Amino acid sequence: MRILVVDDDPLFREELTTLLSDEGHTTFAAPSVRRALEILESESLDVVFTDLKMPRQSGLELLAEIRRRWPGIFTVMVTGFATVQTAVEAMKEGAFDYIAKPFRGAQLQQVLHLIEEQRSFQDTQLPTGTAVDLARQLARRRKIPILYADVPPAPHGGGLEFLAFDGKSPSELPHALDEFLLHHPGGGLVLARADRMLDNHRLDDVVAILQQLRQRLEGAGPFAITLDPSQISRAEAEALRTAVTAPAVQTALEVLSSPIRRRVLFRLTKGPASFSEAMRAAELDDSPKLAFHMHRLIDEGLIVHLHEQYRLTPKGQSAVTILHEMEDVAAGKGAQTFVHQTPSATPPSDTPAGSGERRVKGG
Repeated sequence: MRILVVDDDPLFREELTTLLSDEGHTTFAAPSVRRALEILESESLDVVFTDLKMPRQSGLELLAEIRRRWPGIFTVMVTGFATVQTAVEAMKEGAFDYIAKPFRGAQLQQVLHLIEEQRSFQDTQLPTGTAVDLARQLARRRKIPILYADVPPAPHGGGLEFLAFDGKSPSELPHALDEFLLHHPGGGLVLARADRMLDNHRLDDVVAILQQLRQRLEGAGPFAITLDPSQISRAEAEALRTAVTAPAVQTALEVLSSPIRRRVLFRLTKGPASFSEAMRAAELDDSPKLAFHMHRLIDEGLIVHLHEQYRLTPKGQSAVTILHEMEDVAAGKGAQTFVHQTPSATPPSDTPAGSGERRVKGG
């Protein structure tokens, strides 16, 4: 992984980057939030370890900027024992995890292992056909027209209306979609190879365009984009996926993506559990950290706490079923398709098989 260490203490900064480098990771170092942002703008990164308290700008300020501009990057807060509660608060703001100084090498390995688990979970995707196959499938299942944006040649039939789009002028897409929806109010959009827009435009600008498209399609048909993963970074792919996914779906995926929360859910399928039993199942020895994750599960309605024990709710049982289905999916190769289903739409029950492309569904 490509990892950035941000800390104003040069000795700790060097120690942590050395530990990470010795494990085979590519490392970068920054003494301040300002320098960290410069590196983030110029390098493709997977993880940021940042000190919580630094002069001028804090790790919390850096976290907020990363969440806004690079949502696919995992942020780990580094804190002293006296500020663990503040680190837990940072997790509520979107930090992936925290480690307290001084920490052991095993603790660092555990955090990196959890990140790898979550990355693998996020990569679990369902097999489907090509982008044009998907567009035809959505048109057929919904019995609605689909605006299909791609480079020529135009596909024929199948309920599609073709829009020639090579990614060079993304600002034209909202207007084109408005014109399409004017004549087809319940229609949807499939945008092939959305990563082409990054050849000539900043990620923030592309994300803004995709968000506009998603908002225009609220209450109408589905919205899908395809990507070529060989042409963009994981962080860029995650940012584009987030842009086309409804906020409620983003929350659900975030809750289920945590390996700690998944372990707790799987343990509760065997019956009620105490806090200490949940801690063993989660493979943690940090009570505040587990408490944070248990509260997330409770807040999302997946578990309840009754009579000193935690139990699955019907919603939690449904979540476990989804997790089992995702675990059973064999990872394919090729382009990725992210589908945002609007609240009024019903997901398709059939998918073309054997093509090698992959799809993530939301809604």
